Amino acid sequence: MTQAKFTLDVTRVPSPCYVVDKAKLEQNLRILDYVQQQSGAKVLLALKAFSMFSLAPLVMKYLNGVCASGLNEAKLGREEFGKEVHTYSAAFRPQEFEEILAVSDHLVFNSFNQWETYKARCLAAQQDRPHLEFGLRINPEHSEGETPMYDPCAPCSRMGIPIKQFANKDLHGISGLHFHTLCEQDFAPLARTLDAVEEKFGDILPSLKWVNFGGGHHITRADYQVDALIERLKAFQTKYDVQVYLEPGEAIALNAGVFVSEVLDTLNNGMDIAILDASATCHMPDVIEMPYRPRITGAGEPGERNHTYRLGGPSCLAGDVIGDYSFSNPLQIGDRMTFEDMAIYTMVKNTTFNGINLPSICVWDSTTDELEVIKNFGYEDFKQRLS
Repeated sequence: MTQAKFTLDVTRVPSPCYVVDKAKLEQNLRILDYVQQQSGAKVLLALKAFSMFSLAPLVMKYLNGVCASGLNEAKLGREEFGKEVHTYSAAFRPQEFEEILAVSDHLVFNSFNQWETYKARCLAAQQDRPHLEFGLRINPEHSEGETPMYDPCAPCSRMGIPIKQFANKDLHGISGLHFHTLCEQDFAPLARTLDAVEEKFGDILPSLKWVNFGGGHHITRADYQVDALIERLKAFQTKYDVQVYLEPGEAIALNAGVFVSEVLDTLNNGMDIAILDASATCHMPDVIEMPYRPRITGAGEPGERNHTYRLGGPSCLAGDVIGDYSFSNPLQIGDRMTFEDMAIYTMVKNTTFNGINLPSICVWDSTTDELEVIKNFGYEDFKQRLS
């Protein structure tokens, strides 16, 4: 499925640069808020996918808070987003725990060992902060992920507690459960996951106050079954008398951003090659990790158009290759190209490997054509990470 094309004149922004369309972001947020209003569930922003705190006021106009994966995200959520902060980690660092406890509203533990290690401190803190609540991440042992890398329920997973480990456990102090099985998926995989959760953990659910369905829900995708989701959320909450949370990441900023890059050079070595000021390893690491082939506005599959190029980055990594694309005209030095759907995971995962600058960050409003450069990066940003 292709996104609506950005009409921004990309020569107006620095290169390389992430550009987030504020209007499209708000459109996604309205859909998520509709799910909240119709179902009674609460939606949180997964900071691991989109942490652009300059847009926090807009995001928090619609959502109920954020979910964090550790101290730094939790602090960002508390300082910049200002609503609920839900923190989960596969294991908490002892030297950080008190600070995490201080900035979190919900704290979710990955094992009974972790919960028992910190239980006394948690319950003591709860005396002064009655709204502070604690949960356990469960492993429904039900896989929906396409690859083991993105499947928290793959065999021997380090994520979550299987039902057999709940035998004879005291759940005093635990008010909720958390699970996560999805990755860029629609309603049917969630429905199957819920069936597995209810079958295995159904005896525990009525004693809880909340259940967090995790992330990976592509709710803002055009073909997502929103009505079916709403009905299942309502039914689950009614059946077990719990508050349901969803914590999508990609759905928040899906198709709401692009990545602008410029051609630095062209050459030929068995095929035409273009060197960009964008790096796969530095600026879009999922291209190498997943791997996947990002869409480029106006480009086609290899051989589909008259001129096919392999696009590579400026780093010394031989594998710093974005992919092979075809274009209607030969590429020229200084040409700009626009990578689509680049607001999610890119800004939070990029690096300064090889001393390559981080891309600039801009906000654009497609309804007003207003453009703001939020951040440019340079030598000091590279240096301060190494001192």
